Amino acid sequence: MNRMTSVTFRDRKGAEPIAMLTAYDHVTATILDEAGIDAILVGDSVGTTLLGYQDTTRVSMDEMVHHTAAVSRGVHRALVVADLPFLSMHLGTHHGVACAGRLVREGGAQAVKVEGCRGVLETVRAIIEAGIPVMGHLGLTPQSVHALGGYARRGREAAEAAAIRRDAQLLEAAGVFGLVLECVPAPLARDLTETLDIPVIGIGCGTPCDGQVLVSNDILGWNAGPVPGFVRGYLDTRSLWRKAFQQYIADVQAGALTEEDR
Repeated sequence: MNRMTSVTFRDRKGAEPIAMLTAYDHVTATILDEAGIDAILVGDSVGTTLLGYQDTTRVSMDEMVHHTAAVSRGVHRALVVADLPFLSMHLGTHHGVACAGRLVREGGAQAVKVEGCRGVLETVRAIIEAGIPVMGHLGLTPQSVHALGGYARRGREAAEAAAIRRDAQLLEAAGVFGLVLECVPAPLARDLTETLDIPVIGIGCGTPCDGQVLVSNDILGWNAGPVPGFVRGYLDTRSLWRKAFQQYIADVQAGALTEEDR
């Protein structure tokens, strides 16, 4: 099948639901691509999912480039979108464009994702003008966890919901090709999905969006930390791995490995 691009991604609006998952390594990306996933997000969630960080603010630009490159080498069909990490958008327009350029040039990403709107809109425009497609991210923005006071659902109050609507419209006007909307009430997600001309990809917003994105490790049960309540588990990988490791340990201790096994 033809490679998904930011243009074909945008054209899917209203035509067919978009399936998106995260990947941080070559093997996972290869399997996702073989399975037919539409888009792969190399999220800065790699920090809390694989690297043992307390939150995503610890993830560096070099780490994002490293993991994006590993993913890109395993993908032939899906759209690869990479997160711009904490502070990469807040140190000036030139710095933001340079960081986005690294994810494309060194990491092989086809597009980048940016959290928030206020304070970064000028840089979003500059990145798009540089020829790099940008996906927005509103609602619960994990890079702002300290300012938000935690990972609570956003947009419950009328004023905050209005701010999210305004930011979504500003991002669309700036030229983003899609929007991730995280942990907002379903009515707000439905309203934005119906009013915006770009695809709205929900995470923890129910089903009214144009598509869904989740952390692959969460749906596979392969995560050291807690899993959000809105995640449907499809496989208990952690339990399967533990049993396999325990069996291997038992075989070694019992001297049960054959010469061929060794």
